Amino acid sequence: MEIPIKSNILRTLFRDCYFINGTACAGKSTMVRLLAEKHGGICCGENYHDVLMDAVDPENQPALSYFQTMGSWQEFISRTPREYAQWIDGCSQEAAGLEIARLIQLAGEGKKVFVDTNISPAWLKGISDYHHVAFLLAPQSLSVESFFDREDPEKQFILSQIQQAENPEKAMENYRECLAEVNSPAVYRAFESSGFFTLLRDGTRTIEEMLAVLEKHFGLGLA
Repeated sequence: MEIPIKSNILRTLFRDCYFINGTACAGKSTMVRLLAEKHGGICCGENYHDVLMDAVDPENQPALSYFQTMGSWQEFISRTPREYAQWIDGCSQEAAGLEIARLIQLAGEGKKVFVDTNISPAWLKGISDYHHVAFLLAPQSLSVESFFDREDPEKQFILSQIQQAENPEKAMENYRECLAEVNSPAVYRAFESSGFFTLLRDGTRTIEEMLAVLEKHFGLGLA
């Protein structure tokens, strides 16, 4: 049985939550971490909802359960861009429920909560407002070409699987096409037309300047 929670209740619960969504390599994780450190808040980094993954099952969350049902990691990296994008979208939709459940747990701690989220613009309109949401965007080329540049264990593991493929160059080309699909111009337009605040990582701002822009947007002042 689905148990609905009205939007006005969630907006009240999440009045101290600040959501950052957007494309890959746009600085979401960095901004969430720095904001939490500077303002004494809780940092909900990428996949922060994983603490609730034990509740996930293939019937109710087929996308999030993919790693339980897939044939191999080579299957994972060999999917078509369309299949990959559909899976990412499915994960985002299913993870939104886990994120909201986790944020309800954290909302009672009396601190500001900074969230690296995959919750969609449509859902965010229901649970938050303009000054608590920001979308960070990076050029598609950066999102694709720089994806494996960071020492993120999950990304480095995927890279290792690509390198172990029968044809590593072909596998890398396919995976980059997958990344391009989930960071496509259509995805950018959806963020830009959402009615929420957007900030482009285009190399014209330092990390400190991006942080200051977000603080101003979120109304965090100099605290």
